[in-house]
Amino acid sequence: MTDFAWAIVGPGAIAQKFAAAVHALPSTYLHAICGRDLERASSFAKAWAHDGSTPFASTDLDALLVDPRIDGVYVATPHSHHAEVVRSCLIAGKPVLCEKPLVPNLAVAQELVSLARERNVFLMEALWTRFLPAYTVVGDWLKARKIGKIHAIQSSFCFTAAYQPESRMFDPKLAGGCLLDIGIYNLAVTRWVLEMALGACPEPVSLKADGVLAPSGVDQRVTGTLVFPEGVSSQFICAFDTTASNALHIMGERGSISLPRDFNSATQAVLQLAGAEQQVVDAAMRINGFEGEIEEAMRCIRAGLVESPQMPHTETLAIVRWMDEIRAQLGVSYPFE
Repeated sequence: MTDFAWAIVGPGAIAQKFAAAVHALPSTYLHAICGRDLERASSFAKAWAHDGSTPFASTDLDALLVDPRIDGVYVATPHSHHAEVVRSCLIAGKPVLCEKPLVPNLAVAQELVSLARERNVFLMEALWTRFLPAYTVVGDWLKARKIGKIHAIQSSFCFTAAYQPESRMFDPKLAGGCLLDIGIYNLAVTRWVLEMALGACPEPVSLKADGVLAPSGVDQRVTGTLVFPEGVSSQFICAFDTTASNALHIMGERGSISLPRDFNSATQAVLQLAGAEQQVVDAAMRINGFEGEIEEAMRCIRAGLVESPQMPHTETLAIVRWMDEIRAQLGVSYPFE
């Protein structure tokens, strides 16, 4: 089996983590870097030279996509630009691993999923969290019904960010807002927990959200409650103007399961059964956490799959549908919609 060649489109901070994981994994390497600024793309490429070879740097996406040596493309541009890049990749027959959110709204997500299936080209949203070792531990507990029937889920993902109207976090032209940037993790983990516990995540009976908007009109804080059949509820908060432990708590009839800090990058899981001592499991990342989604994408692409069984298209569509509903309740829209 030949080494797997990756191209990166959008050489920013998140792409650095992706590059670091690829650099440390066997049988894969960075072949090309594409960005709007050639100097920046070149600098990124030089930083990740490997075995005497430096990735090719370019500002020409079309030229990059005709390179037969590229096995997969990782898209890490601002949210607002995902669709155009992913669409070009799929049309060119290049498999895609695209940073979350895949796109800002359901209509475009459905278009891209349909295109991937029509062209028989792999497409996966890069929600790295569900591939972490800590989630394997929690998933095993949930499937074994360690805490019995699930009653409630609570999660927070908050940090303070200085308001800069032209930054990717606050600019509506870049699909800014805390929901798409970090709240997607709260929604995704809700679905994942119920999938592990029930076999599939049911549709919510109700979804209610509130929030605070930044002066630019995007959401800087969102609180929400989703209620599912039989009274199961999920409460969450995501924010750019608040600090929190960023924990995940899953409460059941016989106990609770927690990722006590930074659930999106957790390395420790806690099981607390009624009347028993806590069971604490440390589950360190092998590299930086991105390795799981990279390995899954490569496995699927080599197997000729169109989607990942662990992060299927239906999951991406369900999450963006929830985000569309929440943004509608908050009155948040983007100029390109």
